[in-house]
Amino acid sequence: MNAPAAEIGVDALQAALGELFAPWVQALSLRAESAARGRVRLHLPVTPALVRAGGVLCGQAMMAAADTAMVLALMTHFGAFRPCTTVQLSTSFLRPLAGQDAWVDAVVLRAGKTLAFGEIELIGARDGRSACRASTTYALL
Repeated sequence: MNAPAAEIGVDALQAALGELFAPWVQALSLRAESAARGRVRLHLPVTPALVRAGGVLCGQAMMAAADTAMVLALMTHFGAFRPCTTVQLSTSFLRPLAGQDAWVDAVVLRAGKTLAFGEIELIGARDGRSACRASTTYALL
């Protein structure tokens, strides 16, 4: 029987955001808000650098935030960072997100020896409405 994974808290996730990710991902200014085993919530501030015409948060920023959130959710699942690579990221943009920040909620659906699967939702921080959903597959290295 496997020992339970060590608990990874918000402070460790915030540190990981500054240590594990490329500078352009760090420039998203994601902030870890909550963590539980296999789950994380990040705050994505919508800044002028992340919006396109009309003040709408660009899809590339949403996809990067989703991918990043899932890596952190995998950390909470395993109890530590485990090297992985994105195999698939399927994203559906449900509505424009403008004039408000976003919550990025990620959950690990299943993690085996070589593959992990998850889902992410971006929600308007002010109105609570879903703006984007993504499903992911990762190869665990």
